[in-house]
Amino acid sequence: MSAVEDTAAEHALLLEAAQRGDHAAFDALIMPHRQALHLHCYRMLGSIDQAEEALQETLLRAWRGLGGYEGRAPLHHWLHKIATMACLRAIERRERLPAVHAEITHLQPYPDVLIDRLDPALIAERREEVALAFIAALQLLPPAQRAAVILREVLCWSAAEVAALLDVSVPAVNSLLQRGRAALRSGAQRPRRPLIDYERRLLRQFVQS
Repeated sequence: MSAVEDTAAEHALLLEAAQRGDHAAFDALIMPHRQALHLHCYRMLGSIDQAEEALQETLLRAWRGLGGYEGRAPLHHWLHKIATMACLRAIERRERLPAVHAEITHLQPYPDVLIDRLDPALIAERREEVALAFIAALQLLPPAQRAAVILREVLCWSAAEVAALLDVSVPAVNSLLQRGRAALRSGAQRPRRPLIDYERRLLRQFVQS
């Protein structure tokens, strides 16, 4: 049996045990995805504290809903769906989105110590994805646009997958993505502090990719 087959068999055993109510199996099943889920929540919310809360909500809902998971999509995909909805609920609960960058009081930088836990090959990429200028720009987008941009551009979901999650049509997703990219590109709501060259480069690379 190959290493891939071994991994798949182990995953299937953990999933079966977790669906029977084994907490240890659930923890082992989720562990490889925790960091990616936390990063996703941070991109959506711009706050480490709120990202942690959304992650905990995600894990709780995943535990409660695992019995209904049928494996039609990869586990990490299913988990990101739950996390995205948890973040959208969090945005609903907090104050209305600010009109200007200076009013984003919840914004927090992503701690280097958490990035450093990643595979070294991914560190540079992840640092760009959580650069504060990029996260700040995302926070100025309406929630649906923000989710569409992150899911399509960062996580590389298909338009159909995003449409299913947001319960809209594929053309609506494409429209959300276009408006989100245009808002980032226009710079109409730039921070009062001028962006440094590194931050400008990150945003330029993102909107031109």
